[in-house]
Parts: sequence; C-alpha cells; structure tokens
Amino acid sequence: MEMKKIMIDRPFITLGQLLKEEAIIPTGGAAKWYLKENTVLVNAEADDRRGRKLYPGDTVTLPDHRQLTIESK
Repeated sequence: MEMKKIMIDRPFITLGQLLKEEAIIPTGGAAKWYLKENTVLVNAEADDRRGRKLYPGDTVTLPDHRQLTIESK
C-alpha cells in the first residue's frame, strides 16, 4: 500500500480540492460524481462529501488502496 504525504500551507483542505490537486479527478466538479461512484475513506470511515475538511493528521484511503496523509508545511 502506497502512502503519500500531502503538505498543505493552510489550516485545512477539502476532500474535493485534494482529489483535484492530486490529479485523481480532472476538475473540481468531478468530485461529486467520483465520491458517489467510489468508496473513499477518511480516517478509516467512508465519506462522500466533497466539502469534507481535511486537517493535518487526517488520512484518506482511495479505492486503489493508496493512502494520502495530510501534513502542515
């Protein structure tokens, strides 16, 4: 399982922004569809809210089992 650290320079990033910035989806508008069609885990719990705020210490697990851990710069 691949784990990647995502460095943010603000208090939080939304799940939709994370998916776009990591090129998992092509546009922010695709987040709603992607989260409806795929199971994404935030801290080991399924979450389909593109506006979910992710803070340093949170872990996102994608359908392909990649893990993204949020950290502050």
